[in-house]
Amino acid sequence: MVGDIGEKRRWWQYKARKEQLPAGYRTAVDALERYLMHFGVGGGVSMLEDLADLFEQSAADRVPVRDVVGEDPVEFIETFARNYEEYSWRKRERARLISAIERAADEGTGKGS
Repeated sequence: MVGDIGEKRRWWQYKARKEQLPAGYRTAVDALERYLMHFGVGGGVSMLEDLADLFEQSAADRVPVRDVVGEDPVEFIETFARNYEEYSWRKRERARLISAIERAADEGTGKGS
């Protein structure tokens, strides 16, 4: 996670909250978190805290995990993560790629400088 001590504290608080979830909910959050981390989805601790909020409330209301994530857990987590795209390293890298190609195209055609 980020080197900031506040972020690390929030990370450990999130992990503790996750451990307090009933087994099925905790298993679901573990799987969703693993997916997010594996694919480098941005949003950081804020996104994970919101995920914990959702599953804590669902557990308190006894909403079944399948009702929370629906029939397609990939669609669920990708839709959930889209709310945090502004923080995504992918978004930053896409912008960097577009900018680099535009500069290269300008240099190649004599439009730049």
